[in-house]
Amino acid sequence: MVPSNKVIAIDGPAASGKSSVATRVSKKTGFLHVNSGLMYRALTWSALRADIDTNNESKIIDHLNSIEMECIKSNDSLLLHIDGNDPGEELKSQEVNRSVSVVAAIKEVRSELVKRQREYLLISDIVMEGRDIGSVVFPETPFKFYIDASPEVRALRRRGEGGVDDLRERDKLDSSRKVSPLVIPEDAFVIDTSEMDLNEVVEKVLSELNNKGLIT
Repeated sequence: MVPSNKVIAIDGPAASGKSSVATRVSKKTGFLHVNSGLMYRALTWSALRADIDTNNESKIIDHLNSIEMECIKSNDSLLLHIDGNDPGEELKSQEVNRSVSVVAAIKEVRSELVKRQREYLLISDIVMEGRDIGSVVFPETPFKFYIDASPEVRALRRRGEGGVDDLRERDKLDSSRKVSPLVIPEDAFVIDTSEMDLNEVVEKVLSELNNKGLIT
């Protein structure tokens, strides 16, 4: 069955502001908000809890196949439960931050989670954020955005969130991985948010969606 629902793809590097933008755009359009990165973070969190070396690809793959990853719709977004547990704010921990790019680079992990991400389109129109949504997960959608900001601004935003992870190293890992690297899709609408506030960015996204006939 070919889904008739629509996808707004929002990609960008860490701390670029894409989550905040996706949340607002979801509320404005009524589309379901899906943060694809939470799936990789949830797997990483679960593996760390099980004391699994995140550099051991075979053990990470086995772990993915052994856990139940349940997505529960809550208002306009999805919550992730692992074996019935809600990781909550632990998904943003420094330990997870340090390891998630390594886990997300595993080919088999990426293939399985991309398959699950595509299944959300059977549920609803969606706003999905991530690093490969417009390039890999939903390359056919005409509604693609790439949210970026300077490294200095992103580092400041991360510190404001209480994070201290090395964004340059995250960028390097995300952009150089062999499977689904972070790229700017050729037909994406690129927005540099370095000198913009959230409202300005959201209005720019909505304006482009209006130009493309998605909303009026």
